[in-house]
Amino acid sequence: MKFVNFLLEDKATLGVLNSNDEVVVLRDLGIDAKDMNELILNYEKFAPKLLDLQKQKGIKISKDQFLAPIIQPLQDIICLGINFLDHAKESAKFKGEQFEEREYPVYFGKRCNGASAPYAEIPLHEDVTSQLDYECELAFVLSKDAYKIKASEAEDYIFGYTIINEISARELQKRHRQFYRAKSLEGSTVMGPYLVSKDEISYPPKLNLQSFVNGELRQNSNTKFFIFDIAYVLEELSAGMRLKAGSIISMGTPSGVGMGLNPPMFLKEGDEVCCAIENIGQLCNKIKSFA
Repeated sequence: MKFVNFLLEDKATLGVLNSNDEVVVLRDLGIDAKDMNELILNYEKFAPKLLDLQKQKGIKISKDQFLAPIIQPLQDIICLGINFLDHAKESAKFKGEQFEEREYPVYFGKRCNGASAPYAEIPLHEDVTSQLDYECELAFVLSKDAYKIKASEAEDYIFGYTIINEISARELQKRHRQFYRAKSLEGSTVMGPYLVSKDEISYPPKLNLQSFVNGELRQNSNTKFFIFDIAYVLEELSAGMRLKAGSIISMGTPSGVGMGLNPPMFLKEGDEVCCAIENIGQLCNKIKSFA
């Protein structure tokens, strides 16, 4: 199923797509979850009410009605850095470092006070950065707490998948020698357009992933090229920490970001960035100065 969070009569409303790609409002099915987090945490209770979904009539919604599936994550988003080999190489080159293959993943947290909608305008933040960049990433959301689990069990803990455009300020990343501030500017987490339940995506996911800037193809890869896959990540992280239900984990981006081009090409006002992942959809956002 493809779950959606959208504006209906100026209120955030949960829905799910039927076979005609119409949105069925969840409260019309007797599902009273206030937001996507509550739906995930109580899904066993709500799931029986979705059995007759295809018989339900839905409504068509416009791009302007879409909201991020999860606007306020329950915790900071867990992100993987340089989890595609080609991106690891371009990142080292941009930072003037010698490339070295890593034995272990790079993890970092991303603050998200409010995820941006799939077709929203994104702040340029020219007061703090002149090197705003894009990163198309596959993210997944946990259905239940994961603690000391095995890699072979990982799929059982996934609720669904979505797209994140992880907007980054490159000189802040380079200046501070870590990711947190550079990845946590307001509006820098673009998410959606749907939260796709895991039954619609073959596991492990092998999905084409692309990004475009003003229609020009920039990133073009597949999630099968993760250096560290979902199973590895969940086993390693859960070995020493409890990953709570509703946690969002974003799996990293391939090469083709602005900092990796020759010369580098960073986002400017008026640019349109589109991120697309097979079987999930796309995000298309224009960059705007709000100064």
